[in-house]
Amino acid sequence: MKKLIAPLAVTMLALSSITVSAQELHREKSLYRNIVVKQDGDRRCLVFAVKRGDQHQTCMSIRDPKLLVFPYVRMTLAGLLVNPEPKRVLMIGLGGGSMPTAITELVPSAHIDVVEIDDAVVRVAREFFNYKDTMRMRTHVADGRVFVKRSALRKTSYDMIFLDAFTGDYIPEHLMTFEFLEEMKEILTEDGVLVANTFSTSDLYDYESMTYEAVYGEFFNFKMPITANRVVIATKSGALPTPEALKEAAASLAPALKTYGVNVTTYPKFLTTQIDWQSRNRRILTDQYSPANLLQGP
Repeated sequence: MKKLIAPLAVTMLALSSITVSAQELHREKSLYRNIVVKQDGDRRCLVFAVKRGDQHQTCMSIRDPKLLVFPYVRMTLAGLLVNPEPKRVLMIGLGGGSMPTAITELVPSAHIDVVEIDDAVVRVAREFFNYKDTMRMRTHVADGRVFVKRSALRKTSYDMIFLDAFTGDYIPEHLMTFEFLEEMKEILTEDGVLVANTFSTSDLYDYESMTYEAVYGEFFNFKMPITANRVVIATKSGALPTPEALKEAAASLAPALKTYGVNVTTYPKFLTTQIDWQSRNRRILTDQYSPANLLQGP
């Protein structure tokens, strides 16, 4: 996906200071990717090594493991402004495990299912990033879409779904389509919330936005100037909190989130429903009309 390099290049530039003198702690080739763990001073990072360079998935502060180093990881916690106490949570994509670990601590009563397709990523997260299952959090090695389909068959529903899957090139194609977004919507509770990490500078931005809108209607399009990531926050019902409700929730969550380096009181002003994408000559992403077809062109 050559045209998707721009948002990833921004990430690489932002992390260049981490990699200059980094020590390699671990390297292995899994079924899906080359996995590297590097450490530079206080920061230990999980890296997917691809042809055009290293793609950092997560970094952990050795001195302060609770600190969420990446802005986009901190941004995903904005989902708690919509539902601060989800009872059941599904997380698709593990990385180093910083997000599920934070959620277990922030919402200790929640039951959490974490789905990661690559068992090597799970092993690395456990060995190098302090990730571990608990009585209320289980890790499943499976394809995210297959897990969602099976959850629907089992009639298992979730109050919140975090979608943060990444191959090293971009979001897996089968996790971007109208059909998959519908499948996730099916397993959300009536007040359920979807939180999806994607990019604001991708050539697929318009197509992705149209696809989310087609399935969920109006959604929060959360972007901040410090990162090329954007976070989509949508609800099954289509109802979204008012600006006043968001501010109240942020004030309530601020003390707990401060521990993780999250200044959540600044988030509400960036949570907008304003449409900033073009729909002309664009199409909704489907299983038959894939991102790969878009990028190849006629």
